Amino acid sequence: MTKAAELAKMGEVLTNSQIGGRRNLIINGAMNVAQRGTQTGQGGAEAMSAVDRFKLFGGSTAGRLTSSQDSDSPIGFGNSLKLDCTTADTSVAAGEFLLLEQRIEGQDLQQLKYNQSSAETSTISFYVKGNASAQYTFALQYHLSGGTARWFTKGFAVTTDWTRVVITIPGDSQASSGSDYGIADDNNTGANLMIWFHGGTNFSSGTHQDTAWADRDYTKLFQDNQTSFFDSTDRTFFITGLQMEVGEQATPFEHRSFGEELGLCQRYYLKVAEGNNSQICTAFSFGSSQMSAVFNLPMTMRATPSIDQVSGTDYYRYTSGSNVSINEFTLDVASDTVISFAKGSLSVTQGQAGMLLGVNSASYFALSAEL
Repeated sequence: MTKAAELAKMGEVLTNSQIGGRRNLIINGAMNVAQRGTQTGQGGAEAMSAVDRFKLFGGSTAGRLTSSQDSDSPIGFGNSLKLDCTTADTSVAAGEFLLLEQRIEGQDLQQLKYNQSSAETSTISFYVKGNASAQYTFALQYHLSGGTARWFTKGFAVTTDWTRVVITIPGDSQASSGSDYGIADDNNTGANLMIWFHGGTNFSSGTHQDTAWADRDYTKLFQDNQTSFFDSTDRTFFITGLQMEVGEQATPFEHRSFGEELGLCQRYYLKVAEGNNSQICTAFSFGSSQMSAVFNLPMTMRATPSIDQVSGTDYYRYTSGSNVSINEFTLDVASDTVISFAKGSLSVTQGQAGMLLGVNSASYFALSAEL
C-alpha cells in the first residue's frame, strides 16, 4: 500500500469510527461538574466523590481520604479530581479494598457488541499524577445478562508529572449461552469502569492477567508491585481527561460545554438548592397541617429519584403568609419526570401557596438517581 493510500485509509478510519459524532462514553471525564463539592472521611464505604458520576467504594479499611475538585490539571483542562489520604492504613487485612468507579448504563453500551463475534475494540485514556510514583490497577467490568461478571484489567504507572495513560481493550467475543448473553439494554449498570487503589491479599494471591478478558477473579486483580493509596498521609492522586471510545486509537479528549456536561450529570443527581435563602420550589397548604409541593424535573432522570437532603432544626422554611420552620421533607409520589413531597404536623392556612426555602448555610435539597 502506498503512503497516500495509508493516509487515506487512516483518514477513513478516524472519520467513520472515532472522530465522527460523539465519541466519549464517559460523563464528566474532564471533572468540570462538582455538584456535591468536597467530601471528607471517605474510603470506608460506598459514596459519591466530589465530582459528579465518580463513586468511591471502600471496604474493611481504616484508611480515609478527602475527595475534591482541583484546579491542578494538564494543559487543555481546567479541573481534576483529587484524592488526598488523610488517615493511613498500613496494617492491611486480606479483604480490604478501595476503588474509584463510574457506572455506565447498559443502554449506552450496546455499540460495544460484547458476546458477539463482531465485538468492538475500545480505548481508554486518562491523565494522572500523584505526590510520588505509584502503580495502580484499571479494570473494565460488565455483567452478562445471566449474571456472570467479566472483566479486563491492566496495571498503570503514576508519576509526579501529568502523564496520559492509554489502554486498548479488545472486544469480548465470548460466545453467549442460553440466557447468559451480552450487556442488557436498560437503565441499570451495564459496565463499571474502575481504578483500584488499595487491597489485601484477597486481590493478589493469584496470577495477574492483563492481556485478555476473563471471568472475574478477584485473586488475580493486582500485580506484585501494586501501591496502596493508604500507605501514607502524604499520598495524593489526581485524574482528569477520562475517555472511553470505540476504536483502537486514543483520539484527543472530547471536550463538551459545561452546560451539556451538567445536563448529562443531572440525569443522575440534581442539586436543586443549597445554602441560606436558597429557593427550592413553590408549595401549597394541603389542609391546615400539611405542606405539599410538586416539582417537575428539568430532565428525565435515570430512574425514580430519592431525596438527598441534610436535616436540621429550622434548616428549611415554608413562607405562606407566615413563616413555618421545617427540618426535613418526605418523598410522597415520584417518577423519573416529576416528584411530590410533603411535610406534616405543621400549622398552616389551608389553600394558601408559598415558597420553600433553605435557610441555613448547611442546608441543601437534591434528588438522586445514581447507579
